[in-house]
Amino acid sequence: MTQTVVFDVYGTLFDVQSVQNQCEIIFPDKGSEISQVWREKQLQYMFLHELMGHDVQFDDITERTLTYAVNSVGEDLTEKSRRKLMAGYQQLTLYDETQFVLSYLREKGYQLAVFSNGTDNMLRGLLNESGIHGDLDAVLSVDLAGHFKPTVSSYQVVTDQLNISAEEVLFVSSNGWDIAGAKNAGFQAAWINRSNGPEEVLGLSPDYEGENLTVLKSIL
Repeated sequence: MTQTVVFDVYGTLFDVQSVQNQCEIIFPDKGSEISQVWREKQLQYMFLHELMGHDVQFDDITERTLTYAVNSVGEDLTEKSRRKLMAGYQQLTLYDETQFVLSYLREKGYQLAVFSNGTDNMLRGLLNESGIHGDLDAVLSVDLAGHFKPTVSSYQVVTDQLNISAEEVLFVSSNGWDIAGAKNAGFQAAWINRSNGPEEVLGLSPDYEGENLTVLKSIL
């Protein structure tokens, strides 16, 4: 039934921790901790704002949580450093297999899209910078729904914008909570378990699992 493969972006196609290098340049010996706290708080704030009903976009959350992460290691974030690190989020590193897998799926005739909590501007800037924008048929943001993943209404952006049924979608993500959300929305789901971690115990298991995106070659 799969006609369309939809990818999460952050942590799935791109390494969100690759910004650590820039953090380290600005804050020596603290880059790893800043990068990790930044990502953890980014997700936490996203979930909290959704629960509280706040109309906040992902770029704003990313900026606020950068401030928190820097403050958490006892440093202050200057305007110059803020601009550099936020720009770094537009230059995240592609995982080694990303380009190859996208090209393989395109040759096989699948419709390819990304669907992310990132804003449209964040996504297009990142995808253009990496050179993979041309491999995608659609770039979709939760902004079209006004709700973050993993709400059911957010995943409806995929079916509504691509004019397909949920059963036709294979959703691919490295985030266990995103996989659960996709399954809850009726998608097939492939979990890219890059950290070899345990499955989320939410009663919504992935259909497939692999350590990186090349697992899709054995699925499709």
